[in-house]
Amino acid sequence: MRFVIRLPDNIDQTIENALERARLVPGFLVDNEARFLGTLAACTPAQGAIVEIGSFKGKSTVMLASVAAKYGQGPVVAIDPHEGLSYLDIEMPDQDPTFDEFLGSIKSAGVEEHVEVRRALSCDVGKDWNRPIRLLWIDGDHSYRGCKEDFDLFSPYLADGAVVALHDSLNGFEGPIRVVIEEILRSDRFGPSGFVHSIAWSQFRPTDGVRFRKLRRRLERRASNLLPFVGQDAPLRGLRRMAFKLNRWRVPHKLVAPAQWTALLSSINSE
Repeated sequence: MRFVIRLPDNIDQTIENALERARLVPGFLVDNEARFLGTLAACTPAQGAIVEIGSFKGKSTVMLASVAAKYGQGPVVAIDPHEGLSYLDIEMPDQDPTFDEFLGSIKSAGVEEHVEVRRALSCDVGKDWNRPIRLLWIDGDHSYRGCKEDFDLFSPYLADGAVVALHDSLNGFEGPIRVVIEEILRSDRFGPSGFVHSIAWSQFRPTDGVRFRKLRRRLERRASNLLPFVGQDAPLRGLRRMAFKLNRWRVPHKLVAPAQWTALLSSINSE
């Protein structure tokens, strides 16, 4: 299947306007990651919900909902128990609940009507999920077990042409990079794929994903060099950290402009 995508009107300005709102929210997205999320929200050629797993204080929620609302691409289903981020890192202390700050963020940004708030664990929401998904944004539990569970529960509902994106895939966590390599880059169910900063993304193409096998394998070879550095209890330090950064640098991960991204999705193979 070939996807011909027309860029929405004023896409660049819409993304920048959304970024101004998102910058006011504490969080871990850098600007180019937020810009790319805006591209995904506006240009993903599929029907269904935008599902966000891991909202924290609402930075990515505001970005996604601002752009989706502009082009009638909502809602954003924001799933998070809001119990802090201690599961991300063995050295991260327990934190206070973030729910009130999250609600304040989406209200201040004027997008609360475009967000379906689900204060719950993603595993609990996923067990009863039955709606098509156009964009699956995974930024929750970064352990391999947690990340794979999120992918396994929600990916069966990806609409044809939908996009799945995982945050922190190049930041030393085991879950995102292993799921990307094992479940996406090695699967002919997925087509165009890539990295933007630490976000890994791929389009769900169950009927012609095989056409993009060469592209995915090139990415897999480079990304697989990161696997020896993740999945250990100790954080990356010293020479191991330097080696990890060198291998990460070898994975293409520059920002892709909306026109470039839509052209990639409109192609029929990886050449």
